[in-house]
Amino acid sequence: MNEIIKLSAADLAAKLRDGSVTSTQAVQAHLDRIAAVDGGDRGVHAFLHLNAEEALAVAAEVDAIRAAGGPEAEALHPLAGVPIAIKDLIVTKGQPTTAGSKFLEGWMSPYDATVIEKIRAAKLPMLGKTNLDEFAMGSSTEHSAYGDTRNPWDLDRIPGGSGGGSAAAVAAFEAPLALGTDTGGSIRQPGAVTGTVGVKPTYGGVSRYGAIAMASSLDQIGPVTRTVRDSALLHELIGGHDPKDSTSIDQPVAELAAAAEQGATGDLTGVRIGVIRELQGEGYDAGVQARFDESLQLLRSAGAEIVEVSCPNFEYALNAYYLIMPSEVSSNLAKFDGVRYGNRVLPAEGPMTIERVMGATRAAGFGDEVKRRIILGTYALSAGYYDAYYGSAQKVRTLIQRDFEAAFAQADVLVSPTSPVVAFPLGSKLDDPLAMYLNDVATIPANLAGIPGITVPGGLSENLPVGIQFLAPAHEDARLYRAGAALEKLLEDQWGGPLINQAPELAESSKEGVA
Repeated sequence: MNEIIKLSAADLAAKLRDGSVTSTQAVQAHLDRIAAVDGGDRGVHAFLHLNAEEALAVAAEVDAIRAAGGPEAEALHPLAGVPIAIKDLIVTKGQPTTAGSKFLEGWMSPYDATVIEKIRAAKLPMLGKTNLDEFAMGSSTEHSAYGDTRNPWDLDRIPGGSGGGSAAAVAAFEAPLALGTDTGGSIRQPGAVTGTVGVKPTYGGVSRYGAIAMASSLDQIGPVTRTVRDSALLHELIGGHDPKDSTSIDQPVAELAAAAEQGATGDLTGVRIGVIRELQGEGYDAGVQARFDESLQLLRSAGAEIVEVSCPNFEYALNAYYLIMPSEVSSNLAKFDGVRYGNRVLPAEGPMTIERVMGATRAAGFGDEVKRRIILGTYALSAGYYDAYYGSAQKVRTLIQRDFEAAFAQADVLVSPTSPVVAFPLGSKLDDPLAMYLNDVATIPANLAGIPGITVPGGLSENLPVGIQFLAPAHEDARLYRAGAALEKLLEDQWGGPLINQAPELAESSKEGVA
């Protein structure tokens, strides 16, 4: 394995600045890695589309600027030249954006999402677009119209979802950085089961303009990386106010990298960490609970005060989420009808009315999980049921927000396992949607409340990664990076290095690459 691809983004950026590695070498090393392990029947299948020509062109531009020196070189962003992968839910001009759906197969966006504009301005070469559950609906990346993504730790297991492609790409050393989206845990849950770091920023802290909407009051773009510091650097780059997003927060991005550096000392003296009673114990794998308990002991040894907090309304969070989210899905996906958006399918026979064209198009374009959620959401919003279902779920959402307020009165950050289970075998839960939904039980409350969360690798159970989740009050994302970096440092001291280094090496699966 080329050693370049094993570098963290921060370490790679340092080598790019001192000239010991060029951006062209870094991009090519990652493209070679993708060609070696991503394609074929036993490949990771993290990518849906490669952007090799543009990525190499951007890399060459960065190398030329650095070689010339002067003010332009000094003005380069610290991450300039570091490759990045993009979840295929975020529109990018010049590349396909499919949302993992046949509905948008081959669609080329005429504009860039705000986060992509920032990535381009900072000159990070974009390697390509990563796989996801269709329109981000799923917890395993098995609902993509373009095939499953596999977990690099065990190719017969899921990489989480909906952003399994981004997490798998980072875990398989196909990219040092990636962007994902998190509606109910779709950055953090894949991070937990692939041994990567994933962050859901405070709602509105990163612009959603250009992210294909699933549930607008819940969606949030965030970083996927292998270290807490890398997430902080990427978060600082993509964060900030955007007038094109009506939900964007008009305030500056906090000094997140500095918070991560503070945490990396391993000192949490004076920090109160609240253990959420309702997010542990029954329903959590024994190995997951054991790694969580061990992490608490390490946090205590670092000087943190560990307190137990109760959030009694979390019991209803999953139910509330699976009414609010499908309702917003029903509304957001109404425009995908073959008339206004998406590929058109004509009915096989009968009159060509607009209603029949829409029906044929949506029947052929959407997969089963998307149809399930549209039907559920449409029912919840229908006359006679709105107050009983959607209205009641919003009241529960308010109660969950109040639970968090009470908990944060007792603690600076909260902690829980990120996922109740490790990565499960591909296909094992496809016939049981309710079992699949339970994978998000620990991550959903943060989305309902709009608060930030981070997952950090917490060790292994059954030789598979376990994630530890920290949550902080809205706008206090820096607290996540301090706590997350501290636990990362304590665990790496114990393990003798990053957990990802313990992952089994992927055999070269194919030279076919990706489409």
